[in-house]
Amino acid sequence: MNQTAWHTIIPSLSMLRVALITTDNREDRRDYSLELPWFGTSPQALLDGFAALPDEIEVHVLSCARRRLSSPLQLAPNVFFHSVFVPSWAWLKFGYLGNIIAVRRHLRDIRPDLVHGQGTERDCAISAVFSGYPNLLTLHGNMRRLAKLAGAKPWSFASIAATLESLALRLTGGVICLSTHTRKLVSPRAKRTWIIPNGVDQRLLQTTHREPSKPPLILIIGDLLPNKNHLAFLNAILPLRETNPFEVRILGKVNPETPYAAEVIRFADQHPWCRIEGFVNHSELAGFLSKATMLAIPSLEENLPMVILEAMAAGVPVAASNVGGIPDLITDGQVGRLFDPRNPDSMRGIISHMLNNPAHNLMLANAAIARIHLHHLPDTIARQHLEVYRNILSHGMAF
Repeated sequence: MNQTAWHTIIPSLSMLRVALITTDNREDRRDYSLELPWFGTSPQALLDGFAALPDEIEVHVLSCARRRLSSPLQLAPNVFFHSVFVPSWAWLKFGYLGNIIAVRRHLRDIRPDLVHGQGTERDCAISAVFSGYPNLLTLHGNMRRLAKLAGAKPWSFASIAATLESLALRLTGGVICLSTHTRKLVSPRAKRTWIIPNGVDQRLLQTTHREPSKPPLILIIGDLLPNKNHLAFLNAILPLRETNPFEVRILGKVNPETPYAAEVIRFADQHPWCRIEGFVNHSELAGFLSKATMLAIPSLEENLPMVILEAMAAGVPVAASNVGGIPDLITDGQVGRLFDPRNPDSMRGIISHMLNNPAHNLMLANAAIARIHLHHLPDTIARQHLEVYRNILSHGMAF
């Protein structure tokens, strides 16, 4: 298995034309009224970085949608957008065959040098793999790992996503991993791997003005799903309320019909200091970060959570689970704190220490901001991707 560090890649001087397949959140949120596409914070940071390299790369963003959407042709001088219509019936239940066919049709006109699929959670990876062009993937969520942890039933969304991820990993030319954790998971299946972390929205570094709330405010960001472990965390810190009048706000998608979400909602109903805010947009997130005393991520499994990078960029101290790729971001006691998400005493101890040591929190926050500037700015991440693209093409792989 050829595992290549990004900094060992031989660069090329030629202009590249790359097709980037990612999700338009108008489709993900079923909000078709918006005129402009919008993407996840990680793909957006990558596009921001590419926009700063107009002499080196031309990017064509392709996003599948169940409706015909009017969209701008250009997002930047060297970044173009294509909304790809795919009828509703041709998506997941047919293994995203409709998406694959529609994407291939668009690519015939674009004629890219390379196709980059963003994530295996939906159609992006499988469309890249069957594009007919040299391709690679970025793994944002480890669907096989998550399906196993959840005990996914056959033919459930998680089970199908895990199966398609396994197929994509075997067929693609290479996989960009966000963390060493993910590289270990995919290396037995992938032809080649690289580690490039997510970039972060630079606006958080420039515009977030910190005015932490009183009483202290703990943010938990993550959809109400069992692997996010909200309930165990809330019960672990509940005794601290006797001496620390903190508040908790939970941000993320909520489906109240699921048993786990119903339990978390019931906890919040019984404890008014805990409030579920639901999904928030970028500006709303910045508002919460400006008031937060800390961000807590108690997940049982994670790759490289974007919310941790966003909090670090905004100067919010982070306490998170010592699982998955999180230790790649956080060295305990230096840029944040790590706890055992299956140990209530561990979670309670770390949160208690942070609630009572504001000077230590400030030190963590300043170190985190320095790390963001060093490793996670869009132009840094974009250049690492550009070198990976050139490396794949220099090997002359047939697809």
